[in-house]
Amino acid sequence: MSMQNLLKPYTKNIELKNIELKNIELKNRVAMAPMTRSRATNKEKAATDELQGLYYEQRASAGLLITEGSQVSKKAVGYINTPGIYSDEQVEGWKKVTKRVHDKGGKIFIQLWHVGRISHPDFHNGELPLAPSAINPNEKSYTEEGFKDTVTPKAMTLSEIKETIQDFKNAAKNAVKAGFDGVEIHSSNGYLFHQFFTATSNTRTDEYGGSIENRARFFFEVLDEMKQVIPQEKIGVRFNPSLNGLFGITMDEETIPTFEYIIKKLNDYNLAYVHLSEPFTDVSNIPFAVTEIAKHFRPLYNGTLMINSGFNKESGNKVIEDGFADLVAYGKPFISNPDLVERFRDNVELAEWDDSTFYVPGEKGYTDYPKATN
Repeated sequence: MSMQNLLKPYTKNIELKNIELKNIELKNRVAMAPMTRSRATNKEKAATDELQGLYYEQRASAGLLITEGSQVSKKAVGYINTPGIYSDEQVEGWKKVTKRVHDKGGKIFIQLWHVGRISHPDFHNGELPLAPSAINPNEKSYTEEGFKDTVTPKAMTLSEIKETIQDFKNAAKNAVKAGFDGVEIHSSNGYLFHQFFTATSNTRTDEYGGSIENRARFFFEVLDEMKQVIPQEKIGVRFNPSLNGLFGITMDEETIPTFEYIIKKLNDYNLAYVHLSEPFTDVSNIPFAVTEIAKHFRPLYNGTLMINSGFNKESGNKVIEDGFADLVAYGKPFISNPDLVERFRDNVELAEWDDSTFYVPGEKGYTDYPKATN
C-alpha cells in the first residue's frame, strides 16, 4: 500500500537568481497550525517547561510545529495570557520548549505577532493601540475583565513604524537565541500587517498607504530587516487573502490583487514557506473574492506552499495530490489529538475537542488529551 501524501517526507530545492538553494526539510507534510491558547499566566508572559513545553513536545511528530502567536513587544499585545518573545525571561522560557521538541525529533517555528488595532487600552496602560490608520475595527477585545469593545486606534507615526520594524527584527534574533528552527510572520487574520494591506483599514497618504505597493511596503521592510538576523529559509509568512467580515477586515476590489502582488514578489526570496488560509466564511457571493485559495495562488508561487483551514485526512491528502499545496496545517484536530500524525497513519478515529477549554488557564483541554492506545 502506498504511503499517504501527508506522511511523505518533504524537501525543497529552489533556484533563485540562477543559484540552487536548499529550502525546508520535514519528516512529513503535516504542520500544526498556530493557535492562541492563552496559557502564559505568569507576569513575565513567558512560556514554561511544564505547560507549553509539554504541550508542544506531545505534538512533535508533526513535520512542523508552529507556535501560538507571540507578541514582538508590549505594544503588540491584544489578548490575555499570550506569550511574548521580546524579553530575556521569555527567551529562557522558549528555550525549554524548543529543547523538548528537538529531543523528540521535532521541528518548531515561532509565530511573530502584532495585533495592531485588535487590542484595547487595558493592555497599554490606557494608551491607544497602534494601527495604520485611526479606524475602529468594531470588534471585541478579550481583556482581564472579559470582552470589551475595541476603540479607535492611534495612527502610527513614521517613527512608530520604524520602531515596530525593529521589534520584529529583535524578535527574530530572540527566536534564534531560543533555539527555534525558524519564525513565521503573522501577516494574516486582521492583525497589523493585514491592516496595512487592506484599503478599508489603511487610509494613509504617505509611503505606507494608497497604492498596493505602498500598502505592502511595511511587510517587506520587516522581512528585509529580519533576514539580516535569521536566514531567509528559516522564515515563513502567513496570509488570509479572502478574509471578510471577521477581525475588522472588509474585502474590496483591490484585496486579491494586493495578495497576488505580495506572493509573486516573494518569489524573489528563499523563504521556508508561504502559509495560506482558505476562506473562514462563505465568500461565494463576493464577486472579487477567491473561494479556492490554494488552487488560485499555487501557480503564482514557486516555493513551498502550506494551506490551512478545515482540512481532514482525506482532503489534506488530496490537496497535495492535486498539486495545489506542499504542506497542510491542522489546528483544532491537533488540540485534541496530540498524536494526529499517528492517527492519520493508522487510520484511527480522531478525538473531539472541547472548545470551552481553548483559552482557559492550566492543563485542562491543553496537555490532558490522551494519545490513541492502539
